[in-house]
Amino acid sequence: MKDLVRLTDVTKVYRGGITGALNGVSLTVESGEFTAIMGPSGSGKSTLLNLVAGLDEPSSGSVAVCGTDLGSLGEARLARFRRDHIGFVFQFFHLLPNLTALENVLIPAQLRGNGSTARAAELLERLGIEEVADRYPSRLSGGEQQRVAIARALVNRPTLLLADEPTGALDTRSGEQVMDLLGRLHRDGQTILLVTHDARLAARHAARVISVMDGEVVDDSRRQVA
Repeated sequence: MKDLVRLTDVTKVYRGGITGALNGVSLTVESGEFTAIMGPSGSGKSTLLNLVAGLDEPSSGSVAVCGTDLGSLGEARLARFRRDHIGFVFQFFHLLPNLTALENVLIPAQLRGNGSTARAAELLERLGIEEVADRYPSRLSGGEQQRVAIARALVNRPTLLLADEPTGALDTRSGEQVMDLLGRLHRDGQTILLVTHDARLAARHAARVISVMDGEVVDDSRRQVA
């Protein structure tokens, strides 16, 4: 395996000089890993994920993804890099209400200049929701909306899939289904970096769990997942 993500002495200080978001964090994530980031509210776990996604930038230190220092990219190149290499799944889905499920999945592909519906339809079928392709988000359950959001994140075949509390807005059964789906994607070779507050789900699915407290990594453990 090779390092897909590398953070080197990363600190994030927010406006007003408030520290604690991240304080000198260094870590790597290897290609093919399913890694969970855990910690209490305000610990810095979502900040870490946003830095890896290039949605935020460190106050000091460096973040590299796929061997590219994100700080070396201008805004336009960074947007292209995210589009080509990173898929992002959010807690609250962020589906466009005036587009069908299939049309929502197609958005990243269209931005890349590939408007073919074949890949989007294939993903909906793979995720077990092909029957909702022509439905609008208002007609979908929370679990169905999150599956559509995952399909959208995968449509450009990202090297890295980032998921920020993907079960946080779901009931227990739907959350477990989404996590089972992420586990299946990982077994198929997808590298996943997940932020979650649910220790049970993290322990069940992620072979590596990084614990963050007050902006620092306090534990980094690997285990065998059945």
